[in-house]
Amino acid sequence: MSHSQQDDQQALEQYLEAKAKEEKECQHQQEGESLSEYEACVLRESARVRELMAEAKKGLEGE
Repeated sequence: MSHSQQDDQQALEQYLEAKAKEEKECQHQQEGESLSEYEACVLRESARVRELMAEAKKGLEGE
């Protein structure tokens, strides 16, 4: 993997981590309130993206 690709991957991971923190903060603010269907879907999909990123990173490190 080139240096540029590594930088892009790190930037994407940092972005996803920041978004995950924002989602958690929003979720804490909404405690007691049920999540809308849309919000629940967004949380599930962002968790799936993080899983896929972790799997891809493991695959790249194994090469």
